[in-house]
Amino acid sequence: MMSLDEIKAPISKQMDEFEIKFKASIKSSAPLLDKITAYILKKKGKQIRPIFVFLSAALYGNIKESSYRAASLIELLHTATLVHDDVVDDSNERRGVFSVNALWKNKISVLVGDYLLSKGLLISLDNNDFDLLRIVSEAVREMSEGELLQIKKARNLNIKEDIYFEIIRKKTASLFASCCACGAASAGADVENIKRMHDFGEMVGIAFQIKDDLFDYLNNNNAGKPFGIDIKEQKMTLPLIHLLNNQSYFEKRKIINIVKNHNTDIRKVAQVIEAVNKSGGIEYATNKMQEYQAKAFELIKEFPDSIYKKALEELVAYAIERKK
Repeated sequence: MMSLDEIKAPISKQMDEFEIKFKASIKSSAPLLDKITAYILKKKGKQIRPIFVFLSAALYGNIKESSYRAASLIELLHTATLVHDDVVDDSNERRGVFSVNALWKNKISVLVGDYLLSKGLLISLDNNDFDLLRIVSEAVREMSEGELLQIKKARNLNIKEDIYFEIIRKKTASLFASCCACGAASAGADVENIKRMHDFGEMVGIAFQIKDDLFDYLNNNNAGKPFGIDIKEQKMTLPLIHLLNNQSYFEKRKIINIVKNHNTDIRKVAQVIEAVNKSGGIEYATNKMQEYQAKAFELIKEFPDSIYKKALEELVAYAIERKK
């Protein structure tokens, strides 16, 4: 598997330029806002989403100024949702350091998230990027719907597989879809090809989320979250859903009881993880993840070979083979 640096080599110049433009896009006249956004920028992640934007644009032959705005719009939205998520989840840590709400409390965190969203809207409106704004606004709607659907369905911990896929399609995959659709749109692709890239991003996003699910059951110290955290947070992931679908009524109630009422008991959480592994849940989820990866590859196979197509394929592989 290629490293992320190797994958983004064909667009390294654009990524460097993007960082400069992105920093400028979140500048504020308010000193406190500047202090907080500087803190956020210091702990940036892998920037997978902007890479998808630029590679999708390059696939259509042209990285334009609007491609930089598309990447900024996506990154502003993504950063805003992370800030808001930490408030909702009452999380004090993000990427190994203190979250914004841990340092500046919830009220300021919510306002910072709102500020980032508004900056994204203004970048689009100031440049008449209405097509990009529509794509990203639809993603925001879907992400909100997915989160609310998960909250509603998680109360009885009896989520069926079709509901699970609807939740992750909206919550996670919609943002990946908007990355690829915005990249194509910024390069001047027609409606049909924008839809193709939207579908491509959606397949990648679903595979990406299943990979995240798998981290919960694989004792990998390099993973980006503690072992068993999804069970402790009562999240219904695909390996767990597969386990429940293949249990007797009594065993199913027993597992649900542990997840619901004993999720802080390390010994009992370990029992659930062991049961998931024995049930074939890991293999089942892995196969599903690979199915979505194959669907993504199928959607771009007709493009002529190029360094950008190769990088995009490697990025899809990275999304499901990453160690954290």
